[in-house]
Amino acid sequence: MSEERWVAVAEILGEELAELHLRVLSGESHLDNRIVNPRVQKPGLAFAGYYAYIKPGRVQIIGESETEYLKTLEAEERQERFERITALPVPVFVITKGIEPLPGFLRACQERELPVLSSTALSSTVIKEISYFLEDHLVPSTTLHGVLLEIYGIGVLLIGESGVGKSESALDLISRGHSLVADDRVTVKRYPNGELVGYCEAPLRHHMELRGIGIINVQDLFGLAAVRERAPIDLVIELEHWQAGQAYDRLGLDETLFPILDTPCPYIRMPIALGRNVSILVEIAARNHVLKLQGHHSAREFARKLEEQLERNRSRQLEG
Repeated sequence: MSEERWVAVAEILGEELAELHLRVLSGESHLDNRIVNPRVQKPGLAFAGYYAYIKPGRVQIIGESETEYLKTLEAEERQERFERITALPVPVFVITKGIEPLPGFLRACQERELPVLSSTALSSTVIKEISYFLEDHLVPSTTLHGVLLEIYGIGVLLIGESGVGKSESALDLISRGHSLVADDRVTVKRYPNGELVGYCEAPLRHHMELRGIGIINVQDLFGLAAVRERAPIDLVIELEHWQAGQAYDRLGLDETLFPILDTPCPYIRMPIALGRNVSILVEIAARNHVLKLQGHHSAREFARKLEEQLERNRSRQLEG
């Protein structure tokens, strides 16, 4: 069973959502409450008495419409609604547009130490920004040892044992006009549409480690075009030292896959031997992959033409 992913309430108070100007009104001691669902809710139906509408683990957004509706209720009925809804498994309420919370609601939340945040932004802005933040932080993720580059518009992940030459090959590719996404530690996320996206966490972003030289800043050395913040992973190339007697694919007909977060990616094993220009080979592999995406499969076309030639030769032999 996969481990449940969650985001603490405190995380939405960080720099990524600074433009919402969120401040804490209640529940400072429970900012570790877990948000487990990227979809936020507006609890209008719950305030109307349909409490089953509240889904556990979701951020609840209270805007002007909810507040104005609550003002139409009798004080006793309104307080009863507050008591019922604050007893539900809600991780946090966010009040938008700088609206002052109704006293009975804030008091009920304070009694249960339930976090209540306030933002001056419009409800639509708060919903969009928090939803995007949660979607990005709640998707499955992993960390891989390798180098991720953008080559001809596709993301190419170089993997292989330490010392095989991943970073050196990447540096050569960068000098040829391609872009670095991540070196050494590649964080990968799988989004609901199945896309795998890789990037580098700070403070390693835009940096590379080269043996004998040390840490370099690729953006400072090669310019802004030499780096990318993130890229989809379209092709995985494993660099490995050439082994005599090892069988390697010579035609390119054997299409193998490399699983990342249970998602298969096109995969190539590339043997490294003395005198091979690895960066050019990686570049050619990327170009060839682009052609495949466009419907041109060189190896299959070669095999088809070869089979047609053999068939013609067999026909001539039968006729002779």
